[in-house]
Amino acid sequence: MRIFPRDLETLWTLFTAPVVWAVHFLACYLTVAIHCAKGGGERQFAMLQFVLGGVTLAALATIAISAFLAWRQWGFGTTDPPHDDPTEEARKLFQGFATLLLSALSFVAVLFVATPLLAIDGCFS
Repeated sequence: MRIFPRDLETLWTLFTAPVVWAVHFLACYLTVAIHCAKGGGERQFAMLQFVLGGVTLAALATIAISAFLAWRQWGFGTTDPPHDDPTEEARKLFQGFATLLLSALSFVAVLFVATPLLAIDGCFS
């Protein structure tokens, strides 16, 4: 029995990593903005940083799973791009490669979004 069946490798996997990044971006920035607008204290901000750190780890794990599925769909990198033949196999290889690249970009984007959580220690007026 496989952990991730091959049925998961569809067109939807192409959008998984960017959607996870977008949700993570909104969760981090909206949560901090609302917290600071309500005048939250430093102790509450430290707890908020901890919770958003967990959200960041969950987002990175989800993107890593998406990248693994894409890598598997690409054939573990056994064929080089471009995959531009008009066949079903070439389409799957292209989709896997494109999803892998989007996953890498989204992984870095999540890290960039989470970086301010490490750098700031409270709300500024």
